[in-house]
Amino acid sequence: MNAINLKNQIYTGADGRQSLIDLTIPENFNNQLMVFIHGYMGYKDWGCWNLVEKYFTDLGFGFCKYNVSHNGGTIENPIDFPDLEAFGQNNYSKELFDLQSVLNWLETQFQSLPSITLIGHSRGGGIALLTALDSRVDKVVSWAGICDIEKRFPTGSELKVWKTQGTRYVVNGRTNQKMPNKYSQFEDFETNKDKLNIQSVCETSKKPTFLIHGDADTSVELEEGKNIAGWRRTRLFEIEEADHTFGSAHPWNEDHLPEHLEKACFLTVSFLAIEGL
Repeated sequence: MNAINLKNQIYTGADGRQSLIDLTIPENFNNQLMVFIHGYMGYKDWGCWNLVEKYFTDLGFGFCKYNVSHNGGTIENPIDFPDLEAFGQNNYSKELFDLQSVLNWLETQFQSLPSITLIGHSRGGGIALLTALDSRVDKVVSWAGICDIEKRFPTGSELKVWKTQGTRYVVNGRTNQKMPNKYSQFEDFETNKDKLNIQSVCETSKKPTFLIHGDADTSVELEEGKNIAGWRRTRLFEIEEADHTFGSAHPWNEDHLPEHLEKACFLTVSFLAIEGL
């Protein structure tokens, strides 16, 4: 097929909210399409994600990345979280809906879908793992992915305070914004516990799954990667001294990937080669 370079296209995600999506298909396309899912307080153009895209497309892979619909960005300003009301209303069910919407959008871009590999980072890793049972997905890759949604929420008196006040706040270290989280996020989890059970899906899925985690990750502990590996009965690849973002940051002003993130990309390509391109 012909090369494709679509940047900042629009798809419709959860609650009919529009968000941005990119799709790159190189001239030497190998019929392997990677769909990248960013993490909490993330977006498709954060840090090194554009360099990650280039790494894979230079090798012949297609690459799609998108902003989840309620990440706080807008069509006009997708980076600086101008819509904190939308951010506060986000939840895991909405992010699962967004990924379904992205897969639907991709079906309109191809006469027949290529082989699809989901790559999720952090919270996005959990969303990728939860979507493994979708028939359009062939393989799943988790980079520092979460293993348990319930442990993302407070407990005890802190949970009671959240319920009473209705909103709790997390400071964004980059923008210094107080990012709101509505109590409705926890209510959605309670309502949808079964479909949001990462362990259950991992134990059910037969899709090839590749797991990478930095052993210096302080945001999502290495033990979470080990749990996923146990449920999937597969190996966890640990990158020594790698942090949660594998050495990347925002803004990223270099023209090359940090060492640990490049290793994550290399290991991912090696996994796909073993599974058969």
